[in-house]
Amino acid sequence: MDVGYTADQLRAAAVDAVRAPSLHNTQPWRLRLRDGGIEVLADPARRLPATDPSGWGVRIACGAALFNLRMALAAAGTPAQVRLRPDPAEPDLLARLVPDVPRRPTPAEQSLHAAIPRRFSNRLPFWPDPVPADVRWRLGEAARAEQCWLELVIGVSAVTAFGEIARSAHRVLERDPAYLAEREAWLRREPAPDGVPVRAGGPQGEPQDVLPTRGFGGRDRAPGRDFEPEPLVGVLGTAGNTAVDQVIAGQAMQRLLLTATDAGLSVSMLSQPIEVPTAREQLRLSLGRIGTPQMVLRIGYGQPGRPTPRRSVDEVLDLPVVQA
Repeated sequence: MDVGYTADQLRAAAVDAVRAPSLHNTQPWRLRLRDGGIEVLADPARRLPATDPSGWGVRIACGAALFNLRMALAAAGTPAQVRLRPDPAEPDLLARLVPDVPRRPTPAEQSLHAAIPRRFSNRLPFWPDPVPADVRWRLGEAARAEQCWLELVIGVSAVTAFGEIARSAHRVLERDPAYLAEREAWLRREPAPDGVPVRAGGPQGEPQDVLPTRGFGGRDRAPGRDFEPEPLVGVLGTAGNTAVDQVIAGQAMQRLLLTATDAGLSVSMLSQPIEVPTAREQLRLSLGRIGTPQMVLRIGYGQPGRPTPRRSVDEVLDLPVVQA
């Protein structure tokens, strides 16, 4: 077995890592090769001070990038052992991966890895077709595989009650000028390697919508193009709410998103009720769950689309300097 990972192995895996989702597509991660280990670090320069004052969103995004790294390395036959927050003296260092025993990838790892370039956040209305029970079970298993829980909000009354919590949180955020300015700053009307392109922002919300929309400059929708009246909502949560729990949640979120992509589903993320502490506690109480909600997902069958742009791998890598 090799002593450690190489720069070439990191560079190849990073192509998949940077496909992870993040708040406003800020891509708040750095990848470092040190002493044969691959390290995932938060990039504090890309945190959203108004939207994400605690850094929760950064750690969720880095956890998602970490999961993509794990699948890329496993698919290459070089799986990793992972240690989270390995150095308390370096709080931005969220994970370290070192080589495990080489082996062939499992069919599940191959399927999840293949889904990485196809996954994207679909903010358009979904078709009314219900998500079958066996697919819902697969989504729950994806969360459990990463030591998290997934609560599906099902039924008109439950979805309506959740919608009230989500819309209330949305109104709180919309009253914050700093939040609005931050969202506008990451909206992209011209081609760019980060931020949310107008084309991917989804249509503007309307009063009859069950769930709020973020409002990334999308067009008004045509009459009759309403969002689904009874969306399938999933709440992903963890036992605790430490920095490690949030990185774990990011991994679970990405496993769930890739599982959904593999099953032909579309997903968009709805984090307003997580970003507002009182709404987050209301959500937890409404579910009757012990633990902390970390992300809300809208799940269904949607129109085709394409992923949003990403920065080049070279922009996020920190590699050792080779002495001449």
